[in-house]
Amino acid sequence: MNDQEATAAVHAALRKVAPDVGPEDLAGNPRLRQDLELDSLDFLALVETIAQGTGVDIPESDYARVATVGALIGYVAERSAPGEDPTPRTTR
Repeated sequence: MNDQEATAAVHAALRKVAPDVGPEDLAGNPRLRQDLELDSLDFLALVETIAQGTGVDIPESDYARVATVGALIGYVAERSAPGEDPTPRTTR
């Protein structure tokens, strides 16, 4: 997954978990908990939504590494398989 795909996946997950966060709130590199005001349950829901949407699991030991939107995007891009489609697949 490239940076653009990771950005789209993270933004989609944020819209699902925190629908009141708009595109203007994502400008710069906002901190998830402080600037976007995600509480701990919102953050856990975000991590789960990203795992379901991208296949990238974020262990609790890495939570400090994904404290900002930019860091989360970089983490997702780095951990996903190159060129992998971020859309979950269904089996027939």
